[in-house]
Amino acid sequence: MSILKISHRGLWNKELPENSVGAFKRSIRKDLPIELDVHILKDDTLVIFHDDNLKRMTGIDKNIKDCTYEEISHLYLLDTKEKIPTLKEVLKLVDGKVLLDIEIKTDVRSKKICKLLSNELDNYKGEFLVKSFSPLFINWFKKHRPEFKRGLLISNSDKGNMKRLKMFALSRFCINIFCKPDFLAISKKLVDNKRVKKIKNKGIKILVWTIRDDTDYDFDGIIFEEKK
Repeated sequence: MSILKISHRGLWNKELPENSVGAFKRSIRKDLPIELDVHILKDDTLVIFHDDNLKRMTGIDKNIKDCTYEEISHLYLLDTKEKIPTLKEVLKLVDGKVLLDIEIKTDVRSKKICKLLSNELDNYKGEFLVKSFSPLFINWFKKHRPEFKRGLLISNSDKGNMKRLKMFALSRFCINIFCKPDFLAISKKLVDNKRVKKIKNKGIKILVWTIRDDTDYDFDGIIFEEKK
């Protein structure tokens, strides 16, 4: 059985950092779907960046949600010439050439990010998925963009609120009523979880992240990184 293979934050390396235009271009050249992360800035600009804080990727210790695009537009990713791209820029670049797997970051309580993202995707002609760790965000899409393919992310964290959230995310109520996701995106450490296996047997599509080896997984897709 062939499975969907998605490049995690683009097909990145030392010269082309994660979530950069260069990494996305490399994925497109190899005809690989792209997983990416969307944040909302203080001025409502949507940008492609993973972390809540800029420090790891730019050296600036500031939360990205507290920045305007003008403030981050001059920053470089690690020691390269790549900058933080906007969603508009990436949608124009990809232009339907490959599937986009879009993670909506949850460091903001407002659902404005869902509305702004939907407005952008309403005019996008390519194929895409939307996903989030927040059942509330996925519920928003169920109500307002039911035609979008939506997925619920589930991690392997067992700490405090995350453990409760994981159990809620795997509950029948969440999957069958509240979110009704088209797929689950689960940590590879959950592939042997009994609830995950039951869900898979009921026909819910499952993507596994993040894969850095050649292990064969009996699921619908993997989100992978090249061996560095």
